[in-house]
Amino acid sequence: MTRNKTIRIGLSARLFHPKNGATGIESKTLQVLEQSIAQWIMSRDVLVLMVPSILKSGPIHRSNIRLRDYAEYLDGLVLQGGTDVSPEAYGEVPLNEEWAGDRVRDAYEMELLHEFVEAGKPVLGICRGMQLINVAFGGSLYQDIPSQLEGAARHQAEAYDLHSHEIRFAEKGQFARWFGNTDAGQVVSIHHQCVRTLGKDLAVEATSTEDGVIEAIRHTGHDFVVGVQWHPEFHTPGRDSLLNCVPLLDAFYVAARATR
Repeated sequence: MTRNKTIRIGLSARLFHPKNGATGIESKTLQVLEQSIAQWIMSRDVLVLMVPSILKSGPIHRSNIRLRDYAEYLDGLVLQGGTDVSPEAYGEVPLNEEWAGDRVRDAYEMELLHEFVEAGKPVLGICRGMQLINVAFGGSLYQDIPSQLEGAARHQAEAYDLHSHEIRFAEKGQFARWFGNTDAGQVVSIHHQCVRTLGKDLAVEATSTEDGVIEAIRHTGHDFVVGVQWHPEFHTPGRDSLLNCVPLLDAFYVAARATR
């Protein structure tokens, strides 16, 4: 691996906040990454660095590093999955306390997204990451598919990463060109929220075959700002019924390499 040519990819952190009354590690704020997504990104011999949220105030503040510095240093950004995007981020009140999301993480990832877009670096959003991209550009979400979207297929199940459904790429879209067809196949689906209204300058690249739920989006004004509702990191070898997501990863790498 040649160091001066190795792509450097940033991965947003999942945030776990202190639990009331807890002691030990659960009394601390945790910033973590899920192993599968890191391994998927690293599968083409790229360097992955988790980008921590930056505390502007507090008992420990010894650095002038900003999220903008990460955007300037790294070659691309992946927004990983996790908790719901807060409905407050798109001007709504949570219809259920369980769907309130994480406003702290929303603010951190939206700033991170903004800095990478401003720096002209590629961004790939996965599941929550796609939803965040949509909201960041002015779109909205269904807070809960089962209760708000009549006739919707099942997009989340107890089987977790073993649950899948079929999608189809938009004709003449970028995904259809990357993958060479419009009949995409099965994808791992773990979400109860989805895109309701599209953000500004976003195009639909894939939909659920059964119910039309938006499964991939792309910003038309940037070289590579893309989101997928499914989890490509869970498309492991041996599960031949699932979509091979290598073309998506390769397209992301090409865009990242072009910024160097």
